[in-house]
Amino acid sequence: MRIDAIARCLIRTILILLLAPFVLGFFNPVKADDWPQWLGPQRDGIWRETGLLEKFPKGGPKVRWRFEVANGYSGPAVANGRVYITDRLLAAGAKNPADPFNKVPVAGEERVFCINEKDGKEIWRHTYPCTYEVSYSNGPRTTPIVQNGKVYTLGTMGDLYCLSEKDGKVIWSKNFVKDFEAPVPLWGWAAHPLIEGDKLICLVGGKDSEVVAFDKNTGEEKWRALSVKAPNVIGYAPPMVFTVGTKRQLIIWDPEKINSLDPETGKLNWQTDKDTYRCRNSLTVSTPRLDGDKLFITAFYEGGILLKLDPEKPAATLVWKAHDRGETPEQTTTLHSIMPTPYIKDGYIYGICSYGELRCLKEENGDRVWEDLHATGKQDKPTERWANAFLTPQGNRWFLFNEKGDLIIAKLSPQGYEEIDRAHLLDPTTPLEKNRDVLWSHPAYANKCIYARNDKELVCFSLAAE
Repeated sequence: MRIDAIARCLIRTILILLLAPFVLGFFNPVKADDWPQWLGPQRDGIWRETGLLEKFPKGGPKVRWRFEVANGYSGPAVANGRVYITDRLLAAGAKNPADPFNKVPVAGEERVFCINEKDGKEIWRHTYPCTYEVSYSNGPRTTPIVQNGKVYTLGTMGDLYCLSEKDGKVIWSKNFVKDFEAPVPLWGWAAHPLIEGDKLICLVGGKDSEVVAFDKNTGEEKWRALSVKAPNVIGYAPPMVFTVGTKRQLIIWDPEKINSLDPETGKLNWQTDKDTYRCRNSLTVSTPRLDGDKLFITAFYEGGILLKLDPEKPAATLVWKAHDRGETPEQTTTLHSIMPTPYIKDGYIYGICSYGELRCLKEENGDRVWEDLHATGKQDKPTERWANAFLTPQGNRWFLFNEKGDLIIAKLSPQGYEEIDRAHLLDPTTPLEKNRDVLWSHPAYANKCIYARNDKELVCFSLAAE
């Protein structure tokens, strides 16, 4: 009897050990990733979810829901079972100028929507009047940030809001023109705000307030730093915080220089001089990228630059920079991005160049390894200025969403571009020039889905494996 009892006990123990992972998994399911800010949860643009499709089903990915929106360049944020998007609704009878470069007053309102992630139904909206007087006045530019029950949005004309995640009520707000006497940038405010600890950090503009840190809960100013010497020089590149060695550095890239600040105090660590890297037309747009202790930046006119950041002391030295003759394809050697965020992997830089060329560079010296045009157009001579695609690494492959509204699955390596599949998700609706509409909104990837918008709708497509 004793032997039988021991045997039964051993069998029960073995069964418990074998079943435990499944039982725990049932009661504690793995939470799907959110996309609560620009470039996702870690602000690096990498999609870390698994269980995704390898190729698209016939007819393209399944539509989960559609939500009507108006104009906007801003991408969606996904957090806690909700989706957030901003847009701009023109006033009755108002029209955007035929020439997008014209800075004429156009009346309308900006809107913030909170949408149920499961069914695409509106939960709440926040609206406020906003007259645009910028070039390319199509709509808001920045992605909302969602954290700890609050939603932060920044509009084209400098309206910064902190809203309640629950019901959209205003907790606090700022207007950069009124509160800081900041000149309106040519293309409006487009630098995605950043949360660092208890601070919301924004490119603002105005006297000694190129960058301002607000208390994220109250809106109280905690510090301001750097000076704006002329209109529009704050640029459009999002502030980024990187850890180098044991130090956190806030990288602020403006058209005059690259700056490193202490994110706690705003104190300047280091900055480049005007001869190192100065951008024409204030076109600092693409997000700076860090690889170890190497900082890479790319601009439309100037091309690429790589700095080495000292992990022991606040300092930076030049590794290489482009010495190209211009921004057109035959004049460029490195990477001249207008908007897309580049990526660095295993010593190689991948990004979209000035005329839609997907390029691979050696990180160590900027030498081009290859270029390919399939992601943004046909494989022939580049013809479309600023042709665009947003790159998102996922596992051993990439998702690329281009300005034509195509989602592409591909592999990128030093050996070249290998397209696996593509599907058309949305039509481009934003007029760029005669006979060319574009889709310049970065999608969000969460819950095994892609959330993408044009100027008519925000659509959720499932990318889950069958």
